[in-house]
Amino acid sequence: MAEGTFVTAINCMDGRVQEPVIKWMKSKYEVDYVDMITEAGPNKYLLDGNEDQVNSLKSKVDISYSKHGSKVLAMVGHHDCAGNPVNKEEKAAQIKQAIKKINTWGI
Repeated sequence: MAEGTFVTAINCMDGRVQEPVIKWMKSKYEVDYVDMITEAGPNKYLLDGNEDQVNSLKSKVDISYSKHGSKVLAMVGHHDCAGNPVNKEEKAAQIKQAIKKINTWGI
C-alpha cells in the first residue's frame, strides 16, 4: 500500500481542469494525493467506449482502490470539452449515467 491518503478522479485530459479538481478533492476529502485517470471527454469515453477502453479505465480505478487505498471516486465533466462537446444538461446526464455504470464494477 502506498504511503499517504488518496482519492481518485476520472477527469478530462484538458489541462484547465486538472489543478482545480486536484485542489478541490484534496481540500474536500483531506487527502494527500489525487490519482488522476484522464481521457478526452471521459464521460463519453466511459459510456460509448469499446470493451477494451472501458476495461482500461476500470483497471486504473481498481489500482487506485486496491494499491492506494482510495475510497472516493469523482467522475468529472466540464464546459467547453473538446472531446465531448455537449450542452450542460447532456453532460450532467452523462455524468449520472457514468456513475451508475461505475457502480456496477464492484470495486
